[in-house]
Amino acid sequence: MDAQLLIVGFGAALAGFVQGLSGFAFGMVAMSVWAWAVEPRLAAALAVFGALSGQILAALSMRRRLDWALLLPFVGGGLAGVPIGVALLPHLDLLSFKAVLGSLLLVFCPAMLLAPRLPRIKVGGRAADAAIGVVGGVMGGIGGFTGVAPSLWCTLRGFDKDAQRAVIQNFNLGMLAVTFATYLATGVVTRAMLPLFAVVLPAMLVPTLVGTRVYVGISEATFRRLVLGLLTLSGVAMLAASLPRLLG
Repeated sequence: MDAQLLIVGFGAALAGFVQGLSGFAFGMVAMSVWAWAVEPRLAAALAVFGALSGQILAALSMRRRLDWALLLPFVGGGLAGVPIGVALLPHLDLLSFKAVLGSLLLVFCPAMLLAPRLPRIKVGGRAADAAIGVVGGVMGGIGGFTGVAPSLWCTLRGFDKDAQRAVIQNFNLGMLAVTFATYLATGVVTRAMLPLFAVVLPAMLVPTLVGTRVYVGISEATFRRLVLGLLTLSGVAMLAASLPRLLG
């Protein structure tokens, strides 16, 4: 079997499990694997497709209580941010973007993970939530990274496990749907990509379902450590995949 197909399938399976468990991070995990064998724009399209498929599957298999008043500012900001990210994609050096994002994650997430008590952000209200939604939308348009900023923000807001999962899962679902539709409309997704889409979908199916089952049994504290730990590992993987190529 072609090595690229194996790498794409492995990345999709690993990212599907992580997304099923945490509610986000498909794009970060998958692209850290795919960076070794898939060109950046193709990887971005595959990441958005896989993340969207995983979110639909998670939404159908594991319904969370939904607070519309909490969710809507994130979604409104995200809808404004997605077109910006899509417009930036053809002009952006994705290797440099991943190096910067990975560095930020590697600085902030371990500090939060090791802190005896996380700070709680109470100011800003819905306007601040909407601003974070814009950041998530832009990052989603660039490559399916919709969950990074909202996940960190919800953690700092002190949302409980189910509230955070409901916000992230539904925000990601909406933003990824808009991003993928925009990719289709602007020609980012091409017919030549379809065989790899056909690899991503079955590879991620079972791991995503397994991840959602594991999520149900973990505690609030474990979930927060999991989110921060995954973001830290994603930062490491992004730097490992991007820095050697940038320096070379």
